[in-house]
Amino acid sequence: MKTVKLIDIAAARSGDKNNICNIGVLAYNKEAYQLLKTHLTAELVKQHFGSLIQGKVVRYEWDAIESLNFVCFEALDGGASRSLRIDSLGKNFSSHLLRLEFNIT
Repeated sequence: MKTVKLIDIAAARSGDKNNICNIGVLAYNKEAYQLLKTHLTAELVKQHFGSLIQGKVVRYEWDAIESLNFVCFEALDGGASRSLRIDSLGKNFSSHLLRLEFNIT
């Protein structure tokens, strides 16, 4: 079993609209993309963020550019104008996701 750090195999970028956060994950190569498709599930992303994401997480695959896109609902405590969080936007979600580690065999 080997531990893979997401930051070692992919880049990420995130943004927000209202109470929805969008996280794009771009694999560095084809092998990394296969690992992402197999292991980086919507359920794992939701689990990684814990209570920050109150709604569902939906994963979209974009094979042409070896990327995954995660749409996280109810993730911003109501949105930038309503939230009492220190960081009420979704800009830092990509950095947090890149800290994720998962095991492969």
